[in-house]
Amino acid sequence: MMLDPVELIRLRDGLPPQVHFGTSSWTYPGWQDLVYSKPYPATGAVDRMLEEYARFPLFSTVGIDSSFYAPMTPKTLASYAAVLPDGFRCVSKVWDRITVHTFSKAREKTRGGEPNPDFLNAELFQEAILAPCLEHFAGHLGPFAFEFQQIPSGKKGLGPQQFADALDEFFGKLPRGPQYSAEIRNAEFLVPAYFAVLREHNVAHLFNSWTRMPPIGAQLDLPGSITADFVVARALLRPGRQYATAVESFAPYNKVQDENPELRHDLARLAETAIKLRIPAYILVNNRAEGSAPYTIAAVAGMLGGR
Repeated sequence: MMLDPVELIRLRDGLPPQVHFGTSSWTYPGWQDLVYSKPYPATGAVDRMLEEYARFPLFSTVGIDSSFYAPMTPKTLASYAAVLPDGFRCVSKVWDRITVHTFSKAREKTRGGEPNPDFLNAELFQEAILAPCLEHFAGHLGPFAFEFQQIPSGKKGLGPQQFADALDEFFGKLPRGPQYSAEIRNAEFLVPAYFAVLREHNVAHLFNSWTRMPPIGAQLDLPGSITADFVVARALLRPGRQYATAVESFAPYNKVQDENPELRHDLARLAETAIKLRIPAYILVNNRAEGSAPYTIAAVAGMLGGR
């Protein structure tokens, strides 16, 4: 089903220029006749899909998720830059070698359960990720998203203060200028020390809707949760829902299957907060949030236009 092109233009024209909507990745063949005008294969057409994605009226950013599994090569960065319009900035997930505290058995069979020696390795981040991005992708570089999957507590893990201290040391070693954001999956880390560290280094708390996290609106209501001169959000899952369940239930992502008014309201509130503060907002929506990210974004854009 295709969204009305005239309505999309109207919604786009009603958005403040600092509010940037996009989706978590873009390689979804099920978006044919919704975002894409022709069929694309599941693999092998990444650049062509990105080029057409960037022409969709409501998209002015995109989440690059593949960079979580390995740093993007100069060739990949250059190929993305070649098809994106001027000023189109991307939210790039950081290689999990930097953000995983303890190796998972699912990803690292031989090292599962062992501490990651490169956790918050500032030198590795700058060499493997930041330097290539600045050289080959600077014109499209939006916030980096450091996704910290759930970190165990106890002797082998980190408590809230230890995590805040580790972030303080890490971000203190990085150059100012690029935008950084921190996405956590431990609700107990949402404490004043965490927000204070991010504020000290102008790092955005990345508002996220995830299985074991409080809703985005609850995060926004925490004192000091806006920690930088920009805002980043990722609407990923309804709290309580498992990722695998959403994948199985919602594919091929061409329609809304579980409308979530609370999530939509929270995203609109977050955008309105950025508008009032006169700072940019990068708001990414995943297909697994409601079933089809383009429809969710259109609904939130409509809420903003009607207020």
